[in-house]
Amino acid sequence: MVDKISKYLSWLLYALIAVSVVLAAMFYFSNIEENTVVSVMMRWAYVLLGATAVIAIVSPIFGFVQQPKNAVKLLISLGIVAVIAVISYSIAGNTFSEARLLDLNATAETSKLVGMGLLFTYITASIAILAILFSSFSKFFK
Repeated sequence: MVDKISKYLSWLLYALIAVSVVLAAMFYFSNIEENTVVSVMMRWAYVLLGATAVIAIVSPIFGFVQQPKNAVKLLISLGIVAVIAVISYSIAGNTFSEARLLDLNATAETSKLVGMGLLFTYITASIAILAILFSSFSKFFK
């Protein structure tokens, strides 16, 4: 059954790619009014975004139904991400003065959330780089 679904999804992906290529060709090579083509392209982008959101939500649910053991791994991963987010939020702070915040049209909380996002990105990027290095070295010594 999984092979059938995979086959149908691959054909659906090819169809989406074909429509995207046709629309891109229309955008670059047609003499149709630019606003019309841009409008169609934007609607197609919304369709692709919606399809991506549905697949991103349904795919893990389908995977958990097929193999419930993987749900534990996902919950552990989400827990680690939540811990990193809490650590990032607790470290982040507002470094701007009130006058600078008024100039930026932001609040202290917004500044702290931006700092948290940056710290979260730095931490996760560092973990990814360390994982890549560890993987490379472990394969080298095996």
